[in-house]
Amino acid sequence: MPIDPDAAITLTAFDWVPDFARGQVRDLRVRWALEEVGQSYAVRLLPLGSQKAAAHRAIQPFGQIPTFEEGDLTLFESGAIVWHVAERFHGLMPQDPTARARSLEWLFAALNTIEPPITDYSICTIFEAGESWSAPRRRAVEARIAERLGEASARLGDAAWFAGTFAAGDLMMVSVLRALEGTGLLDPYPNLVDYVARGTGRPAFERALADQLAGFTGSPPPGFDEWLAEMEAKKGDLA
Repeated sequence: MPIDPDAAITLTAFDWVPDFARGQVRDLRVRWALEEVGQSYAVRLLPLGSQKAAAHRAIQPFGQIPTFEEGDLTLFESGAIVWHVAERFHGLMPQDPTARARSLEWLFAALNTIEPPITDYSICTIFEAGESWSAPRRRAVEARIAERLGEASARLGDAAWFAGTFAAGDLMMVSVLRALEGTGLLDPYPNLVDYVARGTGRPAFERALADQLAGFTGSPPPGFDEWLAEMEAKKGDLA
């Protein structure tokens, strides 16, 4: 569905992020869910850094993106928002109670089991890449990722989706796993590579991604270029 400034649902998103973050900011998960259920939404774009201001913290106490607003309801945390969308609208939730529970199980597995070491990997390779402890810690993080991917690959087997049919749990699993694209860490697990490709090949995902990318029309915050140059210099010192 197209973005509609008059829609009943409003998301918050950034108006600019560095290149490495484009297509990965977590409002994409909510956009994808809304596309899957055919709901239009409005977007309130925030400059990077302004999410920490009091106005945004009033609806997101941790100063993060995204938030979801509809009428009197305000939600934060992408997993909670995606699950709410799946329950509120038809198209992303199995009708059978057992299937619903299994989809919820995989949504939690994505956020609580798979995503934490992947987030650690991003911290090691991007935000702490120039620190002396980064390389030793990276080896341990990669080992944890490999363990979790091996377990997930074994469970998926030859199935198309973890939860039987595509639903909210698989949307979140694909969203988390695709953060590894380009790292080579997913390559030893061809069924997971194919799984991510199936998810990102869905028209709803493609529309959501295009709309997120189109929204990056702002400018970097003051001091960002200096921070980036310092980070690159630190990487060079350790090369």
